[in-house]
Amino acid sequence: MDSFGQLKTPAATVSAEMMQTIFDEVKTPFKYGIVLPQPDSGRMVDSPTIFRNENHWYMSYIIFDGKGYETWLAKSDDLLKWTTLGKLMSFTETGWDATQKAGYVALVETDWGGTYKAEKYQGRYWLSYLGGSEKGYEAGRLGVGMATTNDLTQPVETKRLPQPVLSAVDPDARWYDDKTIYKSLIIRDKVRKTGYPFVMYYNAKGTKPDTNGNGFETIAMAVSTDMTHWKRYGQQPLITRQTGICGDAQITKIGDLYVMFYFGAFWKPGAFERFACSYDLVNWTDWQGDDLIAPSEPFDKTYAHKPWVIKWNGVVYHFYNAVGTKGRVIALATSKDLGKSQLND
Repeated sequence: MDSFGQLKTPAATVSAEMMQTIFDEVKTPFKYGIVLPQPDSGRMVDSPTIFRNENHWYMSYIIFDGKGYETWLAKSDDLLKWTTLGKLMSFTETGWDATQKAGYVALVETDWGGTYKAEKYQGRYWLSYLGGSEKGYEAGRLGVGMATTNDLTQPVETKRLPQPVLSAVDPDARWYDDKTIYKSLIIRDKVRKTGYPFVMYYNAKGTKPDTNGNGFETIAMAVSTDMTHWKRYGQQPLITRQTGICGDAQITKIGDLYVMFYFGAFWKPGAFERFACSYDLVNWTDWQGDDLIAPSEPFDKTYAHKPWVIKWNGVVYHFYNAVGTKGRVIALATSKDLGKSQLND
């Protein structure tokens, strides 16, 4: 057994002691601040995915301009200063995804403190994306699309499958995802804990209301053998509070333990970062302690949510979407005091 509890026969529930150990490992009490601002007052940035390629860092992210989502790419040498490169997915005139293409790079290596490379499958890089054809913020019935590219380091338009791979109107839609499906994350299950090589975590809303009559978002799971055909796994969501939002999962592997970073919102005031742990990618133990990130600064005073967390050279970097005095931006908190971003001013 190592310090993160490598067990010969893992239990379904993670102990409180191990949950505290993970919290102490991943916590980031120092807010560096804004690393990617709004390009202008009419466009807002959102949902970072961080990966590494040939000694450079890259961030895919999305921009909402009032009409819908497009997917963009930025580059960095130090995880602090980022340069926008251009688009990976743009609006189109027609199609089921004409005005919503919010992309998330798939198959990013999950080992804590690892390479963080985006892996290829069948010779190409993959992205899943939130797609839809109606104009507005997360408007209409959204679904999960799939796209591929030969090069994730350049702002080149991806090649998209013609139809969604997961939709609220699928014959196997569950009670928790039969209204709309939002963000997705795809990882490679190398040891096939689930019995499948590819696992998708996604947040979705069903037609079933909470006790106040409102819809709520949960985190659920789907599996695939080929990245293009997906089926739901199980009959219940993995993470839910039966009200508000649980969403935007990111998975890392610490020892024999899988850690899911996600955000919560509206089951208590505001939006904030949480985590859960699992030995098998299916049964998750939810952290009951303090938020990993919560509003505390002018730039994130409204919302602090939508995580991407890595450990590099002994420092934990927690990227998140911050909403506050600077609009909707990408911000960073760290485990070591790295100073303050000039973009906060």
